[in-house]
Amino acid sequence: LLIFTHMSLLSKYTVVTCDGFVQRLSCDTGVISVQSATCGRTSSQICSVGRPPSETSNTQCSIDVPAVFKRCNGLRECELNTQGLAPKDPCFGTYKYYTTNYICIPAETSVTCHGGYSYLKCENGEIQINTANYGRTDKTTCSEGRPSSELQNTNCYSPNALAPVSKSCNGLESCEVFATHTVFTDPCVGIYKYLAISYFCSSIVCEHETSALNCGVANYGRTDSSTCSTGRPASQLAKTDCYALNSQTVVTSGCEGKNNCSILASNSVFSDPCVGTFKYLYISYSCVSKCKCDCTEQ
Repeated sequence: LLIFTHMSLLSKYTVVTCDGFVQRLSCDTGVISVQSATCGRTSSQICSVGRPPSETSNTQCSIDVPAVFKRCNGLRECELNTQGLAPKDPCFGTYKYYTTNYICIPAETSVTCHGGYSYLKCENGEIQINTANYGRTDKTTCSEGRPSSELQNTNCYSPNALAPVSKSCNGLESCEVFATHTVFTDPCVGIYKYLAISYFCSSIVCEHETSALNCGVANYGRTDSSTCSTGRPASQLAKTDCYALNSQTVVTSGCEGKNNCSILASNSVFSDPCVGTFKYLYISYSCVSKCKCDCTEQ
């Protein structure tokens, strides 16, 4: 009997928000992984109420918004004020809207206030860091007893948080990370910070290798730049939001109900979710024994 420990890896959502309003992303289970985020206009109907035709007729207007990835990836909930969120105005005179596509991926989370130690542990499998930030993205986390002046900057991101956390924890069953500016760059002096981490408990198989499993769910792609990176150029490791949409289906069909199974980590088995990126297969799984029951017919 196979029991999965997480909900579907591929819950997909699209959120459209008119310019100047607050965009809200959330996951009931797992954490946010933004697949695309744009600002512009590709339809004359969306966000058009009360707007003159001159502001809605240009439907060839779109620009990527990297800030949505940066602020929301790895969180269970994320709120964004869209005013000024885009890096530039892609079409002057046109009233724009923000479109974000994201999925909810199964991951564990850890939040540690400044000065504390973050303890990560996997009962089964190895730790694989998904996201890490030392800074502040809201006014409530780690706010008790702190003056308002230390909580105001909610756009505070350490530029190097992912690297030291991944180096300390990836491939281990447990690890600890000190949440302090002696480990991470201080991204906002005077603001009280915290370390927020999302991670997977996974079995890792590099591309072209075969995974021998007991049972599991999976993703074929890349979520960090360090795993399966030996001998690979930086260009093949840079994309870290790479998810094959058929990962769970492939693993389920090959492994569910079996005591063991093998899956080749290859584009020929999974779709290629990011051409040019060297990928790996991670698996989060749980195995339980079949129940032995005493049954009485009525």
